Amino acid sequence: MSSSSQGSAAQKRPLAGLRILVGRARHQASQLSAGLKALGAVVIEIPFIEIRPPGSYKPLDSALKNIAQYDWLILTSVNGVNAIGARLKRLNINPSVLKRVKIAAIGPATREQIESLGLKVALVPKKYVAESVVESLRGKVEGKCVLLARAKVARDVIPRELRKLGAKVDVVEAYQTVVPQSCARRLQIVMSSVKEKPDVICFTSSSAVKNFVELIKSCPAPIQDVLIGIKLASIGPVTSASLRELVLPVHIEARQYTIPGLIRAIKARKR
Repeated sequence: MSSSSQGSAAQKRPLAGLRILVGRARHQASQLSAGLKALGAVVIEIPFIEIRPPGSYKPLDSALKNIAQYDWLILTSVNGVNAIGARLKRLNINPSVLKRVKIAAIGPATREQIESLGLKVALVPKKYVAESVVESLRGKVEGKCVLLARAKVARDVIPRELRKLGAKVDVVEAYQTVVPQSCARRLQIVMSSVKEKPDVICFTSSSAVKNFVELIKSCPAPIQDVLIGIKLASIGPVTSASLRELVLPVHIEARQYTIPGLIRAIKARKR
């Protein structure tokens, strides 16, 4: 195929030339970036989130060593699964010990990561949000012991509502998300440049929204001025709510709260 034919084919792709800022953590940006690039988008990767170890591994390690006392294990992110996998390896505990408990995953990506450890997932809710996890566990957790491994800062919907349903819930910190201050300068340059400024910014979590607002403070202009002409794309209603809480608009929201769902939503809006 000639270079002119290749150029013509590229221009026909649905997101051709659209500049999209992806703010996922570095090790998680590839799926979203690759999907957008395949549709012709120009992807800019600047992490809004940095994943760090918890303040202490003691609570998580203790829970894993005593996993037999739990009936359910709930995992609400790939990061949580990765943290558990790493700690099991460090503690020289075979992942098969988790076969003693029923595992609930918040969505398909988390389920796939759990399955990569050779484990089965007993439950994935119809909608990939905390409220749906609770609803899916209704009638299954009364009098049961539940372990929730999650980020240091997270919504309390799951533990609060499961306790109302009669469950005993232990919450352990598996990791923490922090603002990657090293990215502030790069973000300022991109957002202030006529040539580099994105057409769309993707948000895949509430933490990403809050951290973006913190990082954007480095720009000399007010955030509303910086975002003129830019569409904000959200992975789902919880992330959208975080945007609105910070008085930011939601131009695009995924119907299915996954990375592929977000890509489809951006593609549909571009038409």
